[in-house]
Amino acid sequence: MDKHDPKSFEEGITKITRPKKPSAISASITFAWRALLRIRYVPEQLFDVTIFPVIFLLMFTYLFGGAISGSTGDYLDFVLPGILVMTVSMITMYTGLDLNKDIEKGVFDRFRSLPIWRPAVLVGALAVDAVRYLIASTIMITLGYILGFRPEAGFIGVVLGVLLLLFFAFSLSWIWTMLGIVVRTEKALMAMSMMILFPLTFLSSVFVDPTTMPNWLQKFVEINPITFVVDAVRSLIHGTVAINDILMVMYISIGLLLVFGPLTMYFFRNKN
Repeated sequence: MDKHDPKSFEEGITKITRPKKPSAISASITFAWRALLRIRYVPEQLFDVTIFPVIFLLMFTYLFGGAISGSTGDYLDFVLPGILVMTVSMITMYTGLDLNKDIEKGVFDRFRSLPIWRPAVLVGALAVDAVRYLIASTIMITLGYILGFRPEAGFIGVVLGVLLLLFFAFSLSWIWTMLGIVVRTEKALMAMSMMILFPLTFLSSVFVDPTTMPNWLQKFVEINPITFVVDAVRSLIHGTVAINDILMVMYISIGLLLVFGPLTMYFFRNKN
């Protein structure tokens, strides 16, 4: 046995061969499966993607439809893409909350000690969250069709709008993932997320046309990232494609990934 040769030394002290290090894809799939199992054993986690979208759509359509558009049918065609963006954007914060819980329980430290591709912990969780966004979108659009929603661009326009929204939501969730590592408690993270998301979603073009707002408010709404996403998704669904809005959403999403992806991995590696 040559003690300077790691392989020979390992074979000399044990007959059991150490398993190979899992690939990045294999490790990511494993953590995605873990996230799916958590949903299986705690199905109440799906309330935010099943019950809330239904409540939001019914409440806003029948509460404001007659007053704003004169009929709930016309308002439904206008507001459904907006509520779709609002709902999925608000769901993104649960990525950070789940990660914060793992840190608090000590599971996070166990994962970091494993000989795996470290980003797999985050990539797996984010991949399953993309499935949650898709479930919420499917439920809301299906309910919209039942209530009378008729997209002028047809099914293809709806699919393109949802794909653009999923890309934006995936990029946005990296902010909450980073905060989930940095912020010390779940309540603090929840408060911080609400403080950011509520003004962005309500002071946008989700519910009404911004031209009806005061000038000073219009200026904020026009530069609000959520407004760009709502306008782009709305234009794809109703066949009035606004290239500038779609490109702006792509730029914002890529920018979020470039900024918060590396920051998240930095805090992930250096978390005490």
